[in-house]
Amino acid sequence: MTEIETLEAFEQHLRSGASFCNVVIQGLDLRGFSRELASAALAGAAFMGCQLEQEALQVALSHGALVFPPFLGLPYQPYRSQLYTPEELYAGFEPARPESYAGTLDARVYAHWEAQGRANPPSILETLGQRLHDHAVTDAMEELLAGEGKPRKVVAIMGGHSMLRGQPDYRTVAVLARELTRRGFFMVSGGGPGAMEATHVGAWFARRSEEELDAALAILARAPSYKDREWLSRAFEVRAAFPLTAEERLACASLGIPTWHYGHEPPNAFATHIAKYFANSVREEGLLTIARGGIIYSPGSAGTIQEIFQDACQNHYNTVGVVSPMIFLGREFWTRTRPIYPLLEQLARGQEYARYLRITDSLEEIVQALEAYDREQR
Repeated sequence: MTEIETLEAFEQHLRSGASFCNVVIQGLDLRGFSRELASAALAGAAFMGCQLEQEALQVALSHGALVFPPFLGLPYQPYRSQLYTPEELYAGFEPARPESYAGTLDARVYAHWEAQGRANPPSILETLGQRLHDHAVTDAMEELLAGEGKPRKVVAIMGGHSMLRGQPDYRTVAVLARELTRRGFFMVSGGGPGAMEATHVGAWFARRSEEELDAALAILARAPSYKDREWLSRAFEVRAAFPLTAEERLACASLGIPTWHYGHEPPNAFATHIAKYFANSVREEGLLTIARGGIIYSPGSAGTIQEIFQDACQNHYNTVGVVSPMIFLGREFWTRTRPIYPLLEQLARGQEYARYLRITDSLEEIVQALEAYDREQR
């Protein structure tokens, strides 16, 4: 199955004279191409959310092509062909005016989601639009992770959204993510604030010095919580002070996977790619599934604990075809404050994933364990 997601690719396919059988054309404005489409072999093609003139629509249907019409009046594109970026979600945001967030795409989609009944919209068309959107996001994410013939080595860091900038734990997560990015791992998180943001800050600074990272953390610490009025402004201040070059965008890339289900927590501005979902269940399961290189659990609360046992279930029954490391950062936290590790250790006895359970306070030990696992999988 071939996917065409740009006008350039569409015109190239037209010029080649090749059949459109088993070709999916997604989200393109094809008005003005009616004559070319009339003479093309469209049997077996699928047009998803494309704008077609009446003549082209009739030709496509008469040839037996599938036509999924565009949705009108939505602030989001159900048939989008690529992941979001901070630049797209936050277009129009002015750091000097934090209230300008309300006019951004991210805020407008969240307002729409709330107005439509949140997770239970009364309209079946709204439900369908959201499901198509999430499917398209998953498709775009899979393309990103596949790379160009060499799949990315995906490692996730989980942890609480309430972890404050300026706390030692926040810096620890950032330093760890920075080192793993330098070692060629592709960092992923739930895409929100707290430990999730620290993950992407670390990746963003993979090509920079310790002093530069500390300078950035000091700026961020002026608005410690995502509930602070200038939380997002301080993030954009850091981005402006330490921008990524085109080369660095490849070397420092990372993926955040947030959800409008928790839309009161804006996505952090340091993930270079953002797979934002409506359905939180799809988002959480997918996040755990793609982290085939291992998952690190930094201190967190109920959400993080839920993810721990979802991950344990995947490993226990080997439901995704690979058993991967579960590493707990913070011995005191995971054995006393939230005594999850002893229970998980007992659950894993006799199972393959017992080999990959680890609890430590050492960042070096985490890096070594993940690299050893990566070598084992080659």
